[in-house]
Amino acid sequence: MKLIRFGEAGKEKIGVQIEEKNYDVSAFGGDYNEEFFADNGLARLEEFVKANEGKLIEVPAGTRLGAPFTRPSKIVCIGLNYKDHAEETGAKIPTEPIIFMKSTTALVGPNDQVVIPRNSMKTDWEVEFGIVIGKKASYVEEAEALDYVAGYVLHNDVSEREYQLERGGTWDKGKGCDTFAPMGPVMTTADEIPDINQVRLWLKVNGKTYQDGNTSNLIFSVAHVVSYVSQFMTLLPGDVISTGTPAGVGLGFNPPIYLQAGDVIELGADYLGVQRQEVVAYSGK
Repeated sequence: MKLIRFGEAGKEKIGVQIEEKNYDVSAFGGDYNEEFFADNGLARLEEFVKANEGKLIEVPAGTRLGAPFTRPSKIVCIGLNYKDHAEETGAKIPTEPIIFMKSTTALVGPNDQVVIPRNSMKTDWEVEFGIVIGKKASYVEEAEALDYVAGYVLHNDVSEREYQLERGGTWDKGKGCDTFAPMGPVMTTADEIPDINQVRLWLKVNGKTYQDGNTSNLIFSVAHVVSYVSQFMTLLPGDVISTGTPAGVGLGFNPPIYLQAGDVIELGADYLGVQRQEVVAYSGK
């Protein structure tokens, strides 16, 4: 299945995407949250959809899409997880996954505006393949790690490089600004992706392609990342792990290229859909 949430920000309803069309399943009840994933929600929803085949109401075209799940307890990110990206930033290839956290208040819908923070000069883009956890995970073995995955999601890990790299040495400050985590348009369940190690992902700014990568080039695989993170923190249903970005970020160019108000970001991944964000300046509102 492919899960969606639609409607006004903060008042989203739940839905599913079937053959590229979006349908309202709010009659199922509840929301796509920790309780949903923990309580066998995906299986129950699949039964509901089958039972209501031909009866579901289509969501009108142009309706805003929110993130395909509610705000998770945490967004965990893996840094420098593509060799080509580590090289373009001048960083050493990591021998263990680099973990940082992204504020959950950064979460927005896939087509919502990206806001350049106040006084920012170095806002950047990063297309990423995100993992959505399906059940509580602690000290998980790598061989069993994928059993803990509910599905996958497209994530633009928007980053402010000055805040990240020049303001005290902790990456989190450059990662957690409002609107810095567009996710969606769908959460694709794990069974819908034939090979998570062969997923193409790409990103354009103003129509020009800057990133074109593939999960086959991850330094640390999806299973390894889930297992590894679970050694250091308990992962809860609905939590997101973002697996890193391939080469082509603005920081990697000489001179660097950073986002400006009026820019348009488009990004996508096989099986996970496409996002589009207009970049705007912080207005104080």
